[in-house]
Amino acid sequence: MNVIQTAIPEVLLLEPRVFGDDRGFFFESYNQRALGERAGITAPFVQDNHSRSGRNVLRGLHYQIEHAQGKLVRVIAGAIFDVAVDLRRSSSTFGKWVSAELSAANRQMAWIPVGFAHGFLTLSDYAEVLYKTTDFWAPEHERTLAWDDPDVGVAWPIADPPVLSDKDRRGARLTEAPLFA
Repeated sequence: MNVIQTAIPEVLLLEPRVFGDDRGFFFESYNQRALGERAGITAPFVQDNHSRSGRNVLRGLHYQIEHAQGKLVRVIAGAIFDVAVDLRRSSSTFGKWVSAELSAANRQMAWIPVGFAHGFLTLSDYAEVLYKTTDFWAPEHERTLAWDDPDVGVAWPIADPPVLSDKDRRGARLTEAPLFA
């Protein structure tokens, strides 16, 4: 596994070793020992999630202020523009964001640690996203940061208005959102 640092050091991109031949390919999508040894990710994962979204669907920017979740995100069909926003007030990168294109073709995974909001925009006709979480979904603690908050300034690669859920339309601005210490 190759570990790639982003502009926010705690957010990592992970590239698995892929073994391919004329039959197809094989790779380990999750190896607890390798994640700990190579990426320093030792939190146990307790839940797997799978979503399918059409083109221009924007999901996020989501986080749980209590029962906060670290997320290991990968794409098994299509491509997404994946975003993490630092919501840790004490961090030198507070309010900053990083992004990566995750796709079935590049097989990269993103590690989004606790303390970050996470979201993605579907770039292909559809995308299927799998992600592991370090805590269970707790809807009463779920929060949404406004995807278009000018104080954060995510440069979403989209010309048309995105397809949003009601929850994502009502996201809070950074100045009003509950934050991490």
